[in-house]
Amino acid sequence: MKKNFVLTCALLLTLFAGDSQPAQSMDEKEAVRQAALDYVEAIYNVDPSRIERSVHPDLAKRGYYLKRGESQYSSSPMTFQELIEVAKNWNKSGKLPKDAPKEITVFDVLDQTASVKLVAAWGIDYMHLAKYNGKWMIVNILWQSPPKRNP
Repeated sequence: MKKNFVLTCALLLTLFAGDSQPAQSMDEKEAVRQAALDYVEAIYNVDPSRIERSVHPDLAKRGYYLKRGESQYSSSPMTFQELIEVAKNWNKSGKLPKDAPKEITVFDVLDQTASVKLVAAWGIDYMHLAKYNGKWMIVNILWQSPPKRNP
């Protein structure tokens, strides 16, 4: 009986101890989601100020896309300043429909770093964020145009 009690207690401690990382509040998760939303809406709505508030100036961004008529992906690195220019010009003509995709999936939020997936009109972005002076900022983006379709 005593042996069963000890085993049960050990099992319960293991189950309730769970992950050693603290769960983040919904406020933190929402702040991470908001940074990703600022990024995509900055480009969609031609509002570079939202890039400035959600993306760190040390941004490392690299993308892979298919040029028309080609079957191999091309690579495109981008700096923070180049992203500001994209936000100023990419949708200047209003080519995007109002319901253009902006699906945000927050994968993980720790106390200093987070990871997010964004599905947007241009493709899929994977982002890493870090907290700077209490504010979530995007520091890395790896993206690609929509995947090739097999015939």
